[in-house]
Amino acid sequence: MDATTHPHGTPETDHHDEHGHEHHELGFWRKYIFSTDHKVIGIQYGISGLLFLFFGFCLMMMMRWQLAYPGQALPVIGKALGYIFGPGSMPDGKMTPEFYNSLGAMHGTIMIFAGVVPLAFAAFGNFVVPLQIGAPDMTFPKVNAASYWAFVVGGVIMLVSFFVPGGAAKGGWTSYTPLGVIADKGPNFNPFFNGQTLWLLGFIFLITSSLLGAINFITTIIQLRAPGLTWMRLPFFVWAQFVTAFLLLLAFPPLEAAVVMQIMDRLASTSFFMPTGLVVNGAALQVSGGGSPLLWQHLFWFLGHPEVYVLILPGMGIVAEIIANNSRKPLWGYKSLVFAALVLGFLSFVVWAHHMWLTGMGSAVSAFFQTTTLIISIPSVIILSAFFISLWGGSIRFTVPMLFATAFLPMFGIGGLTGIPLAFNSADLYLHDTYYVIAHFHYIVAPGTIFALFAGIYYWFPKATGRMMNDFWGKVHFWPSLVCMNVIFLPMFLQGMLGMHRRWYDGGQGWNVSGEHIWGLTGFQWNTPISIAAWVMGLAQIPFIINFFHSIWKGRKVENDNPWDATTLEWTAPSPPGHGNFIKAPVAYRGPYEYSLPRRGKDYTMQNEPIEASELTTAHPTREPVLRA
Repeated sequence: MDATTHPHGTPETDHHDEHGHEHHELGFWRKYIFSTDHKVIGIQYGISGLLFLFFGFCLMMMMRWQLAYPGQALPVIGKALGYIFGPGSMPDGKMTPEFYNSLGAMHGTIMIFAGVVPLAFAAFGNFVVPLQIGAPDMTFPKVNAASYWAFVVGGVIMLVSFFVPGGAAKGGWTSYTPLGVIADKGPNFNPFFNGQTLWLLGFIFLITSSLLGAINFITTIIQLRAPGLTWMRLPFFVWAQFVTAFLLLLAFPPLEAAVVMQIMDRLASTSFFMPTGLVVNGAALQVSGGGSPLLWQHLFWFLGHPEVYVLILPGMGIVAEIIANNSRKPLWGYKSLVFAALVLGFLSFVVWAHHMWLTGMGSAVSAFFQTTTLIISIPSVIILSAFFISLWGGSIRFTVPMLFATAFLPMFGIGGLTGIPLAFNSADLYLHDTYYVIAHFHYIVAPGTIFALFAGIYYWFPKATGRMMNDFWGKVHFWPSLVCMNVIFLPMFLQGMLGMHRRWYDGGQGWNVSGEHIWGLTGFQWNTPISIAAWVMGLAQIPFIINFFHSIWKGRKVENDNPWDATTLEWTAPSPPGHGNFIKAPVAYRGPYEYSLPRRGKDYTMQNEPIEASELTTAHPTREPVLRA
């Protein structure tokens, strides 16, 4: 066995020798479908997440027609959609209010829980984290496979709900009670196979999937790091995934319990969330009563706010890797980034009630949540500032991943800054449930997180496939997407300040305030350019889809395993990595971002390169003091 000795006595061994007795050729189903290999599962999550993102985006594009041209038949496909989604959805190609509500509820649910979370956390985490920490696989490979298949089952149940009598859930993506309990009930609905109940059942599988993944990630990062890879030598992406896993592990169980309780309220006539004295359609509702609709809001938002950081932290981790690599210098303030991410994770659990200002909480409780909401902006600002400072003085390469990563910075900044007014209950009383909130949230998640995800796809694509995506078509994808994102969401701030409600199917044309002119158009008239931009952005994703699938088979082959001249351990593995990931188990001798070190023949030094004698007396910001002794 070929071995070299690590300074602490840990052998660097040949993975093929070490695991050779376990390895045998797997059939197609075990290798690509029911795989336990973290790389295959990561790719499965990635492609599934992209498909759900595209489907959720299509739902939004249908909604935008109704908002721009309310009551008019959707051209070309309108009548066909009526056959697909049922007679109550698009009669004569015109969207019904009920179908619009279903599209709104399912757009939010699918984009967040079946799209961004599986892509940001599970896909990138599964593929990249074990490679970045020098591990041969995840700690629990079969739990990993179970996590993916629980996600698939949950997603399929969500999709099936469109085709049951009455259509998909109409209670909004938050499924607020008591509406969430009484919706889709009555003589025209099956007691179980109805949109709202299937939404809840699908949610249970999606939550279970995330919990299984979170346990696996935490264990893997703690237990399977390569020799020498101390906590402060971890790439920031690994730290981001580590904090995200804890958010999921601690925040999802209360919501899973709440979902089970809401199912019980719907099917077993319990009253966890159903108060006494409810009147529905002029008749008193017969329930045992005593429940609290506010309890559902508390349990939902106790997940719902950490969930925002579940979306954004992996994106920040991806952006950190790409900025360091393409500015050819170390990340500025690495330790401050790590501690900011940890503080962000902790504070995300004590701000949830700022989603509930309209429930009439007392001034003391209100003051507490306003204060914590303002404080949580501080670690976000630290992270964003560190990224901007990291660009200063860098030799920047504007590769396609870098275009998306640098666009992330101002877009996330706009999203964060516009959230500060919502932290104050006095301002939120007016802005709550208007298009202002839609714009604020989407600036964080759409040109924020989703741009980071595109950056990550372009960046790690050669590691996964051994081929590069086409640069030209990557730029054709980027520029229209950036322009359209801003044309879509910037006017929504104006609509929100005019008071347009985020859930009205007629686009707000019946609301007097939205008739006022701002920037030359009324609030209602702004829906037309917004919708056109949304459809153009849909077209702008076609180059990405073609580029992605074409490059898997026909893309330019990489000349070496490290096409970006990066420093972290995943680039020491073959492209694509084989069984066990590494030809020789890596050993980490240095920090993750050692770019442009003095007196070296190249501008990057990989983590597995031993310390040279000349370096022991050379100060460097990412070097640990023990190495300079």
